[in-house]
Amino acid sequence: MKPPSGPPRVSTLSKVRSVVAVASGKGGVGKSTAAVNLALALTSQQHRVGILDADLFGPSIPRLMNLSGRAEAEGDLLLPMVNYGVKCMSMGFLIDEEAPVVWRGLMVMKALQQLLHQVDWGELDTLIIDMPPGTGDTQLTVSQQARLKGAVIISTPQDVALADAKKGVAMFGKVNVPILGMIQNMSYFTCPCCSTKTHIFGTEGVRRLADNMGLPLLGEIPLNADVCELSDQGRPIVVARPESVEARAYMEIAEKLHVALQQQQ
Repeated sequence: MKPPSGPPRVSTLSKVRSVVAVASGKGGVGKSTAAVNLALALTSQQHRVGILDADLFGPSIPRLMNLSGRAEAEGDLLLPMVNYGVKCMSMGFLIDEEAPVVWRGLMVMKALQQLLHQVDWGELDTLIIDMPPGTGDTQLTVSQQARLKGAVIISTPQDVALADAKKGVAMFGKVNVPILGMIQNMSYFTCPCCSTKTHIFGTEGVRRLADNMGLPLLGEIPLNADVCELSDQGRPIVVARPESVEARAYMEIAEKLHVALQQQQ
């Protein structure tokens, strides 16, 4: 991929009604899985949705969305790949699957600008940006250039994840991006034999943090091995098992997210 010299005069994001960052301060909390299932839940509710994988060094969207191969171009624009009714773009569509991205900061930022401004998204109701973990250059570039309507913060209930989630909230505050809400992932595990609920990573941690920071809790997602297994197969839980507890939780969160976006209009 040849990075552009700079963003075009008219960004292809101009036809996107709402751009939403799905972020976490810490890796390993299920952020990409949540981003994909939120996109699919919104799509099932008749919204036109795209998802942009902004994690240039560890893209997850191709596998999660069961997409492979190289993205095609039409003129100066990249054409998103589509599955399950969602338009997708990722660095994983531009390089070999096993090839590492060994770039310095300037090349990374130019590539990110291309993914932000030179993808033919067409008209979308919502573009979900799956952010990498942390609060570095990528987060700042996306916040400054993507016209974010807001951000959703994903965290598990444990203290080490909550500390980084709090930093993520503070980072978006510094760049004037509103937090649309928080999601508690891996909230509890239900034993398949006796139906006992076990809070493996702690109880109510994200809810307490959200209350303390004056933020809405959009919902809680249970811990279930099926979510991981199906994600690895490229069959997200919302499309593979739409009647499951986890899928219904994502659907409810998507409805709340839509309401929050309407209030930002």
